[in-house]
Amino acid sequence: MAYDGELADRVRELMAPERGVEEKAMFGGLAFLLNGNMAVVSSKGGLMVRVPRDDTDRLLARNHVEPMVMAGRETRGWLRVHRDGVKTKRQLSEWVDRGADVAKGLPPK
Repeated sequence: MAYDGELADRVRELMAPERGVEEKAMFGGLAFLLNGNMAVVSSKGGLMVRVPRDDTDRLLARNHVEPMVMAGRETRGWLRVHRDGVKTKRQLSEWVDRGADVAKGLPPK
């Protein structure tokens, strides 16, 4: 599997206090789900993060962030944060919290 094991461990540590956390191999990375809804995916070179759809454009202005593109199309509500944008615990925590908040706001699967 092509994901960053160290980054996955850091995400796992941040997600540990949450209830209903599940890990699944997805999208060439390790996805962290809350109640069946994806929150973040640790992948090689960074993190895929679920964000509120309406916040996508605003968050794209941040350093080390780009649109998530799947099957040649930009996926609103998901961003790609490069490794340099999640170097510190504070940086990573902000993105993991954001993804977890969105996932927790969705109906359980």
